[in-house]
Amino acid sequence: MSAESSPAAKDGVVRVTARDLPVFCPNKAMTLWSSHPRVFLDVADSGAAMCPYCGTRYELEGGALPGAH
Repeated sequence: MSAESSPAAKDGVVRVTARDLPVFCPNKAMTLWSSHPRVFLDVADSGAAMCPYCGTRYELEGGALPGAH
């Protein structure tokens, strides 16, 4: 499910695919009132990352990408 087209994160987790890279927060599905500065999150390396502002966790379906650095 895409971070940009999915409904709000369920349980604070947004699942993304390799097609969604680069991942950023806040994503387009988040409401304007809960907005914070945009940050890009590296999910390719470890398979997951957490937004330092709102705590939303982004998980890459299938885990880390081979050859990511």
